[in-house]
Amino acid sequence: MTLPMERVPEIELMTDKVQARAYALADFSEPHEQFVRLFRETFPHWPGDGHVLDLGCGPADVSLRFAKAFPKCCIDGVDGAEAMLEWGITAIKQQNLQHRIRLWQVYLPDAEPPLAQYDGVISNSLLHHLRNPQSLWEAVIRFGKPGAPVFIMDLLRPRQRAQLDTLVKQYAADEPDILRRDFYHSLRAAYRPEEVREQLDQAGLRHFQIGIVSDRHFVIAGCRG
Repeated sequence: MTLPMERVPEIELMTDKVQARAYALADFSEPHEQFVRLFRETFPHWPGDGHVLDLGCGPADVSLRFAKAFPKCCIDGVDGAEAMLEWGITAIKQQNLQHRIRLWQVYLPDAEPPLAQYDGVISNSLLHHLRNPQSLWEAVIRFGKPGAPVFIMDLLRPRQRAQLDTLVKQYAADEPDILRRDFYHSLRAAYRPEEVREQLDQAGLRHFQIGIVSDRHFVIAGCRG
């Protein structure tokens, strides 16, 4: 019997400028639009206003799409990698949304976002970068207001190496070498739902729900208690 593929951690921060450029210029419209759509479906009664915290915002593509979908909210995007934030700042200016989206270089848990608490917390593809996943759940608890919607989307680690190779060929075959390599390592570094369930139980977030939403993504969602 073939044993399930174990997790292999990857670097936490994308500090390389070439890597940041490749990521910022890549087309992630399909999963990022899915992120916004699934948030809306998960929290249909959320008023869509107030301040939202985007943890691990990278070049701010999700922040931008979220801001357009919910035009009454303001977003603070935080990321530890300056190289990624530079691309995000440029994109925000190009779309004239700097009055609603602010980016900050914040490395959790050593630094804090500008506001003490937020009306919503979102995060896309941050969890698999973290060697200590509890830093994400601690941030959710600390910076989300009571009752705030929390929506996390991340990669799903395949069970077997053959599945990993298939996903890389299917979704990154035509991408630059650096993106194909990063996708491979990110899938290896991703968590499984049962591992995330243990993380949530440890953090006191047992009421959060986990759902697989594609062949390579799953979401964690719930309201801050």
